[in-house]
Amino acid sequence: MRILVLADIHANWAALSAIREPHDACFVLGDIVEYGASPVECIDWVRQNATAVIRGNHDHSVAQRVPPPQGSGLRSLAGATRQQHWNVLSPSHLKYLSRLPVSMTLELDQRRFHLVHATPRDPMDEYLATDPEVWKHRLKGVDADFVCVGHTHLQFHLNLDSIQLVNPGSVGQPRDGDPRAAYAVIEGDRVELKRVEYDINAAVSALKNAGLAPDVVELAETMLRTGGRP
Repeated sequence: MRILVLADIHANWAALSAIREPHDACFVLGDIVEYGASPVECIDWVRQNATAVIRGNHDHSVAQRVPPPQGSGLRSLAGATRQQHWNVLSPSHLKYLSRLPVSMTLELDQRRFHLVHATPRDPMDEYLATDPEVWKHRLKGVDADFVCVGHTHLQFHLNLDSIQLVNPGSVGQPRDGDPRAAYAVIEGDRVELKRVEYDINAAVSALKNAGLAPDVVELAETMLRTGGRP
C-alpha cells in the first residue's frame, strides 16, 4: 500500500495540484488553509481525496474565527489571508475545518499510524524540528509504528527505536530553502521524501487577485520563491 502524506498545504492550490503521486491512501496533517489564497480548492480536494485528516493551528484559527493577528512578517500574512478566507469559504467549509480531530491513530496495511500536526504533547502549536532525543521523549507512550507530523515546514525522517517519525515538509510554503512542494510516500516500512516543482507564478497571481495588500503579496512571493522564512 502506498500512502501519500501531506502537510501544511496553506491554501496553495498551485502546489497541491502539482502533486500527481499514485497512492492508495492519503494522510493530511493539518494547516490546509492560510498564507495562500485558494482555500476553497484545497479544502475541496482534501475532502474528496484524503483517507485521514487532522487539524492544524491555522485550520483552527479560521474555523473558530480567531481575530486576525496584528504585526509584521508571517503574522501580517496570516491575518490578511484569514480575512480573505472568511470572505470566500462557505459554512460547510468552516464546519469541516471545525470538526477535524487534533490527533488520530489508525491502522492500515498491518501498521499503526499516529497523526498529529505538531507534537503529541501539544498537538497544534509546539515547534520541534529534528532532535532525536527530544522526539523520543515526546513519543513516550505513543503506540505506533509511524508517527506523522507537520507544522515546522521542514522535511525529515527519523528512525527512533521502534517508531519511524515522518515530517513530509510543507506542500504550500516550504521553509528549508527549497521552494518545491514537499511531501512523503510511505510504502510498507519504507519512507520516501519527495519534492515536485509547481507554478509559483500561479500561486502569486492568486494572492494578487484576492486583493491582498501589495506588501503582503511581496512577503508571500519572497517566501514562495526562496523556500524560506521572511
